[in-house]
Amino acid sequence: MDIQVLTQKFCDHSTFMRGYTEETIKRYKRVIGIYCRTFGITELEQINETDLKQFFIDGRNHRKWKANTFICYHKTLSVFMQWCKGEGLIEKNILDDIETPKLEKSLPPKLTKQDANKLLEVVFNYPYDYPYLRYRNHAIMSTFLLAGIRKKELMKLKLNDVDLENMTLFVRQGKGSKDRIIPMCYKLTDTLKRYLVERRRLNKTCPEFFTSLNRNVGFTDSGMKRLVVKMRKASGIKFSIHKLRHTFATLMLEGGCDIYALSKMMGHSDIKTTTIYLAASAEHLRSQMTKHPLNDI
Repeated sequence: MDIQVLTQKFCDHSTFMRGYTEETIKRYKRVIGIYCRTFGITELEQINETDLKQFFIDGRNHRKWKANTFICYHKTLSVFMQWCKGEGLIEKNILDDIETPKLEKSLPPKLTKQDANKLLEVVFNYPYDYPYLRYRNHAIMSTFLLAGIRKKELMKLKLNDVDLENMTLFVRQGKGSKDRIIPMCYKLTDTLKRYLVERRRLNKTCPEFFTSLNRNVGFTDSGMKRLVVKMRKASGIKFSIHKLRHTFATLMLEGGCDIYALSKMMGHSDIKTTTIYLAASAEHLRSQMTKHPLNDI
């Protein structure tokens, strides 16, 4: 059966029956497409275990895949083959016989408290051409560092999702299609208030909370990339948006936040995901060592 037709049916099933996100569907199409183009596969019947094993060996050896990339490709192709099996198109999911490497356990990259403060200062004091950019960009970086939300969650924030009176952010359908509420600190609340004053001054009426300068639309992904590049250069700090999320989590633990509350704020399905930040925070671990009974003797 034609592989492109099958891929589209599989993606339609994943979208409308399983409720997977647009990003997940894009990943399905991309990974299946890469595999099929590599071996010139046009029909489902052409997929075989030998080619699949070679695909993963080449990925590790020539493309320098990390274990996480290997596992992501393996999982994607396995889900597709499992769907084909469920549809009665194949008898066996041959990915079941292909081993996956052990995932490396590395600490999440983060900024120090000093670098986090420096970044916010640089973003606010940068010589912008328009005052609106100062308050918007500072509000964006503050939201990442003081609320720990993901980039896509910030881009989808609506005006009604930000409750300054009750000091909360409502994350609508975050990762895993889950809603959650994040409490805001006073510093972030004041920063967002200053931004809203500028937003109203420019008569921005679009539903998105963060907007573009020249158009009445939400802030774009390309605009976010340009902002990150500009602030990396201006501050001399190497950071990514996800690194700011890791920084939030680590600093919260160092400040005394309990792991359960942090897990809820981060939107983790499993608290085990949150525990990686315990190892990432040397200050938190050091504070726990002071509780050793022999410490005071």
